[in-house]
Amino acid sequence: MQNSLKDIDSMIFDLDGTLWDSTKEIASSWSTIISKYDNDKKEVTTEELKGYMGLELEVIGEKMFPNMDKKKRDILLRECGEFENQYLMEHGANLYDKLEDTLKVLSKKYKLFIVSNCQDGYIETFMKFYNLDKYFVDFECPGRTNLSKAENIKIVIERNNLRHPVYVGDTQMDCDAAKKAGIPFIYARYGFGNTEEYNHVIDKFEELLSL
Repeated sequence: MQNSLKDIDSMIFDLDGTLWDSTKEIASSWSTIISKYDNDKKEVTTEELKGYMGLELEVIGEKMFPNMDKKKRDILLRECGEFENQYLMEHGANLYDKLEDTLKVLSKKYKLFIVSNCQDGYIETFMKFYNLDKYFVDFECPGRTNLSKAENIKIVIERNNLRHPVYVGDTQMDCDAAKKAGIPFIYARYGFGNTEEYNHVIDKFEELLSL
């Protein structure tokens, strides 16, 4: 994949592995809920979660609890998501270096957005805890639409009449979503995943300023 970014007028970001790392906090909050259920799995580790980041919540549930009844699994995942939002609102998570400084500069030139595979309320928690909502115009997630990341990217593009957006993410799934949405992809190599396909690559979030 190769394409010039000189005409880009907007940036759509993935969240986990791109803007922050919340695996430690999610592992802690999920383990609290999982331990209450009568099943073999009583906790989730940070390393395990890193392997799931970027997947839709239902897919994560299937991988973590393959033998659990779907109805029970859906209830468990909903409870985990709700408690996770509460936990993050109290504790926050690990923002990548110079994130706000970079967003502040980018927002003066580009319209900024977030599209992430997460539950409803997760993106809002990220923005509210660190008072970052002032930098973003709009956001979307499957927790609100029940749609794929590619479809949610398209929704944000259409809803905001974007002409030349780019997607910034850290996994092959992010790359695939950007391709399906028909927009360039910037690979955040410092994140959780790997991909050999991208239009540009960054090893630090602040490197977006020099592209």
